[in-house]
Amino acid sequence: MTKPLNIGVIGCGFMGRTHSNAYNRVSNFFTTEYKPVLKAVCARSADSVKAFADQWGYESVETDWRKLIARDDIDAVDICTPNNLHKELAIACAEAGKMILCEKPLAMNVEEGEEMCAAVEKAGVANTVWYNYRRVPAVTLAKQLIDEGKLGRIFHYRANFLQDWTIAEDLPQGGAALWRLDAAAAGSGVTGDLLAHCIDTAIWLNGGVTNVNAMTETFIKQRKHNLTGKVEPVGIDDACAFLCRFDNGSLGLFESTRYARGHKALYTFEINGEHASIKWDLHDLHRLEYFEHRDEGRLRGWRSIHVTDGDHPYMKQWWVPGLQIGYEHTFVHQVADFLEGLASGTPVSPTFREALETQKICDAVLASAKSGQWTDVG
Repeated sequence: MTKPLNIGVIGCGFMGRTHSNAYNRVSNFFTTEYKPVLKAVCARSADSVKAFADQWGYESVETDWRKLIARDDIDAVDICTPNNLHKELAIACAEAGKMILCEKPLAMNVEEGEEMCAAVEKAGVANTVWYNYRRVPAVTLAKQLIDEGKLGRIFHYRANFLQDWTIAEDLPQGGAALWRLDAAAAGSGVTGDLLAHCIDTAIWLNGGVTNVNAMTETFIKQRKHNLTGKVEPVGIDDACAFLCRFDNGSLGLFESTRYARGHKALYTFEINGEHASIKWDLHDLHRLEYFEHRDEGRLRGWRSIHVTDGDHPYMKQWWVPGLQIGYEHTFVHQVADFLEGLASGTPVSPTFREALETQKICDAVLASAKSGQWTDVG
């Protein structure tokens, strides 16, 4: 018999939708001891949150997050807000004894992240951060191959995340839909928004980062602010590129921008080892490209692994081999893993403490770009 896990979600934007979909679908495909119940959703606009609740099947609504957290019928709180609210909400949840699922990045900076980690560890509440690309079956397969030693010693890790949606000079900053362009709400631009995903995946696959050398650029220096109506300086980075050294001695190359015309969400990585290489592309997310140098010479070459079979990560829960899944399913997988972790008493990666490592690298990247020098992580 399943046990209900009453969920309270704060925020009803894009991430609120993806997470709500995951809670609704997980029990249809995964057999878990706990079953999510959409107990309440919270947002400032009463009309918007009511419409959201009706569409996704929430039992109730709140317009004050403090009331949601104080409710006895809420077991876990999902933080789907702009980054500047993560710390206050997470600490309040921990003090109230609530489990926490927090959107990425963990915080605005390492100092905030440390406070959040201390709060959840003191309270002993289950916690995780939504770095969902770990749960792409092809990416999880890459993790398995690396851990099995298939690649041998790793030499290179390179990744990029390219978009083009902020190029227009008349695009304003701030407000509900454009808070990612407002440094006060987001903390940083592509570094915290896009490269954080690349970094989390990289350290999960390839281990920690020692130091970084970065450059950033803000191409449009001023934009009208939706909240003040005034033209104000832009404080976020529109583009970032950095070099790094990993703890295992391999070299890293990362790039992200919102000024790559023609790209909406091009996230790729490639890893080169002494025996084999792997590469992955979000636009073809169900495939993992693999090159094995030890193959017979006549047959040696890149192979495309269609990650849809029952012995591939997560795939036995879905359809028959050959039928693929997509972006939304990564969130279903994270919910399933979180529920399994609750049943077994096992922390679910990335925890707040693990996500703090990504935050340390992001902070080091921004510090390096400002100083123009190599910067140690942490």
